[in-house]
Amino acid sequence: MMNQTPMTRRGAEKLRKELNYLKNIRRAEIIRDLTEAREYGDLKENAEYHSAREQQSFCEGRIQEIEAKLANAQIIDINQISPSNRVIFGATVSVNNLNIKEPQTYRIVGDDEADFKHNMISINSPIARGLIGNKEGDIVIINTPGGEVKYHILKVEYISE
Repeated sequence: MMNQTPMTRRGAEKLRKELNYLKNIRRAEIIRDLTEAREYGDLKENAEYHSAREQQSFCEGRIQEIEAKLANAQIIDINQISPSNRVIFGATVSVNNLNIKEPQTYRIVGDDEADFKHNMISINSPIARGLIGNKEGDIVIINTPGGEVKYHILKVEYISE
């Protein structure tokens, strides 16, 4: 049995939408491309056919990957969690990076939802792992790929999705 993977409701919904698209729209497009490519004749040297088969393989692999993720998802609804000042999965954390004296805000989400440009960091990232379990006012030292970074946790919020 695989371990459950934490995921927010928004993350699960995003994967369900992608799965629906792949199964109901993309598959049909690929089948149409394969049918059209077969009409060009010799399949051994038919670049369109080989490209469509490659797309089909990628699509089916992604469908299996999403289905497995959803089957093993532990969907965490931040709205159902009693507020505290501790950093947990789904929390939005305001910190002050003491190395560069710059405030930053991160939301701790599942791997598939992570988007550093939008300050959404994976639960498995060094920063999130270092912040989890700490509380407002704590100073934590986190080993990141860029070296040791010292953070002061300013605020922990549980913002609705």
